[in-house]
Amino acid sequence: AAVRSLALVAALALVATCILTTRRAPALSSSASPVRAKASVAVPVARKCVAKAPGIRKAPMSKDQRGRARRDILAGIVTGGVSMGLGRLLPARADEGVDYQAVKDDIKDLIKKDMNKGPTLVRLAWHSSGTYDKMTKTGGSGPGTIRFKEELGHGANAGLDNAVGWMEPIYKKYGGSISYADLYTLAGATAIEALGGPAVTWRAGRVDAMDPSAVTPDGRLPDADKGSPEDTAAHLRDIFGRMGFNDKEIVALAGAHCLGRGHADFSGYDGPWTFTPTRFNNAYFDLLLRLEWVPSKSPKGNFQYTDAKTKTLMMLPADIVLIQDSKFKKLVETYANDNARFLKDFAVAFQKLEELGTSNLKAVTLA
Repeated sequence: AAVRSLALVAALALVATCILTTRRAPALSSSASPVRAKASVAVPVARKCVAKAPGIRKAPMSKDQRGRARRDILAGIVTGGVSMGLGRLLPARADEGVDYQAVKDDIKDLIKKDMNKGPTLVRLAWHSSGTYDKMTKTGGSGPGTIRFKEELGHGANAGLDNAVGWMEPIYKKYGGSISYADLYTLAGATAIEALGGPAVTWRAGRVDAMDPSAVTPDGRLPDADKGSPEDTAAHLRDIFGRMGFNDKEIVALAGAHCLGRGHADFSGYDGPWTFTPTRFNNAYFDLLLRLEWVPSKSPKGNFQYTDAKTKTLMMLPADIVLIQDSKFKKLVETYANDNARFLKDFAVAFQKLEELGTSNLKAVTLA
């Protein structure tokens, strides 16, 4: 048995020598215009190679034995059983010795230098995760497909090419040992914490898709307006229900609008949701209830709401519907009156969002 195992490892080692070329993503734009991700992670391409190890004879093995043998051999390759570079052909995983604390610290440094990048990194993580479909088991953060131009081109992702560009130097710093999917989701969790929000439990081990074929169809993220409060509320429940979220989780996740602002050039909507757009708290819910919101138009002509008093804040129709729908409104009131409850529920919902469609994630200790 030992001879057979060694022979099989030798055969797999020979396969590794057949790797001929590596396709790499073109460099990101270095012009003064907003950074746009042009392509994807390096994709190794191997031509067919057949290698036979001498002395191997067929021996009767049960199905379970064959399965265990295959898993043992592959595990040995990944962890160093074959030291010919085959491990580099496999996408980054959590058990490859990545210093995730160092990665987190680099993300925090990026945010400290420009606090306004924090909300965009939350949006990057949100949008990379919010494509999940529980029926087809497709989408979600796992494959890291938001780095592909095919997904960045989706309407809801306008402007996120900038955030992808911010992450690229960090990805390269660690030699690709961390997957893009892990990097983007860690960036979101880190940004929430750096902006005063809760510590969101983050686990590693997402494996990047190797090409854009894993990109899901456009239209899986929630729209800002469906024409009427009833249709907009139904749309929210449909989109979030497809991912497996209930009303409480929908409202909790909406609380992320305490951060950032609408940019007319990207979304068509304009203005911040709160007076503290780089501070994570329950201000969004408080302002929804406390201020008078009047219909208005963005510079691009999109229907939105403006606060009547200062005329500096903005709410989307999908925000206002949270106080128009009676079930949603009860949850808004709960979070407006209890910041600690909001932070706790948000942390749980955001972890769930970032882990939709993933498997075999591993706990990581982060400070």
